[in-house]
Amino acid sequence: MIRVLVTDDEPLIRAGIRMILSSADDIDVVAEASNGREAVDLARAQRVDVALLDIQMPVMDGLTALAELRRSAPQVRVLILTTFGERNNVLRALTEGSAGFLLKDSAPGELMRAVRAAAAGEAYLSPGATRHVVDSLATGGTAQRAEHARRRLEKLTSRERDVLALLGEGLSNADAGQRIHMSEATVKTYVSRILAKLECENRVQAALLARDAGLGV
Repeated sequence: MIRVLVTDDEPLIRAGIRMILSSADDIDVVAEASNGREAVDLARAQRVDVALLDIQMPVMDGLTALAELRRSAPQVRVLILTTFGERNNVLRALTEGSAGFLLKDSAPGELMRAVRAAAAGEAYLSPGATRHVVDSLATGGTAQRAEHARRRLEKLTSRERDVLALLGEGLSNADAGQRIHMSEATVKTYVSRILAKLECENRVQAALLARDAGLGV
């Protein structure tokens, strides 16, 4: 079982997240916190695997709690869950060592996928947040970086390049599939193949390569 801590200063939000996660056979919500200070203490006391942290909370905000957990309980994987998708929050969360960034308007299935990915030691970034990261990091690129990216993309097939361009737009697998008339499962297979060919660890790295190469721009 994946032991999860849910942190949000709004009780209704916590209850909703608990209800969604509790419907999964492999996820157990073992604790709830209403602020970052409580979250840090409970994460350590309850042997939590994954901590969901809202950003804007009293006493201690989620990003500060994230930094504290990375120092005092590095075994806990942290997912930042928020309605605030501004790029500075996304970048700070990733810089501080979060396992992912999930927007609160994400579908229930995405929430469960993110928790499972984090527990497995993988990075998870909401498709909606991917675009913020890409836009922030892909600006001001050099000609050398663009040429390097284009060379790396030469190993992709035409269809793989189509899928990669949609990753650069921050689309989910389902939305990308609708755009190019593929099933979600097929898109997922393409994404895995693209990441392997490009030697990228996650969708964000692949999306940045697409932007650097001018793919889909």
